[in-house]
Amino acid sequence: MSADNSSKQTRTWLDYFAYLAMRLMICLIQSVEIERMDRFCKIVARLLARKFRIRRGLVHENLTRVFPTWSASRMKEVEEGMWLHLLRLICEIAHAPRKIHRTNWYHYMRIPGRNVLLSHVFDARAKLFVTGHLGNFELAGFVNGIFGLPSTTIARELDNAYVHDFITKFRSTGGQHFLSKNSGAEAVQALLEEGGTLSLLADQDAGKRGVWVDFLGHPASCHKALALFTLSSGAPTMVVFNRRLNGPMKFELRSIDSVDPRNSNDPRMASVESITKWYNFCLEESIRNFPEQYWWVHRRWREPPDRLKKKAKQLAA
Repeated sequence: MSADNSSKQTRTWLDYFAYLAMRLMICLIQSVEIERMDRFCKIVARLLARKFRIRRGLVHENLTRVFPTWSASRMKEVEEGMWLHLLRLICEIAHAPRKIHRTNWYHYMRIPGRNVLLSHVFDARAKLFVTGHLGNFELAGFVNGIFGLPSTTIARELDNAYVHDFITKFRSTGGQHFLSKNSGAEAVQALLEEGGTLSLLADQDAGKRGVWVDFLGHPASCHKALALFTLSSGAPTMVVFNRRLNGPMKFELRSIDSVDPRNSNDPRMASVESITKWYNFCLEESIRNFPEQYWWVHRRWREPPDRLKKKAKQLAA
């Protein structure tokens, strides 16, 4: 057996054991009442924030960048709240298929201004839903599928194929569909031409070639595709936020704002940059209001290209 084949086989076994460990963890979570799990999550969140300090440098860097006037105690409070949010999210995902159904969803989720949201959903045209790593975005798609209103999400394939297949199966339980990031624009365009619904996480770094706009007060690279999908397909686009209320498994799915390409006089629809600025503004307003429900472990800000640095110096001069 060649060294490459041996290394590949070892990696396969390691991936499989990691998958088994994840399945055992999920079984354990499902075997315990979510209220009891929540008490355990609070203990673990405090340990992660104060004792183990996982990715603390990145979390502190992000919070300091966005909230430079915060005290050290406020920083620790939000960091601990973020870890609690992420742990609750895992538990909620594990329990959702057994708890939330078409006949009882209203026990777990409220939808203020639902007429606005439903008018968007039932539009005969293609439509886009935009959110970020904010609140429990996974359950928003899950519940949408329970309503019989499936959407398609673009997602990166995980390195562990076993874990990827398992998570994809969970996400598809509610009727969601998925496209790999490698599927190409043609697959997305075909979906939109058929009047499909596309859901996107909009706060992911797009590298040097992205469109750069301010996000939470600092330049961030955004994918041009989202705005191009809106402009090229004529799809109305809505920014949504599924925030957790008090405790686990209680949510509020809220429509933040929307744009419609039919409204040619809307200045937000003027260009790719204007649309990108609009949805980032919508997301950052919710993040500022509920900072503990944002993924500060997520490296959102990268080094901007030289042209932007030069422009910033010229403006400052």
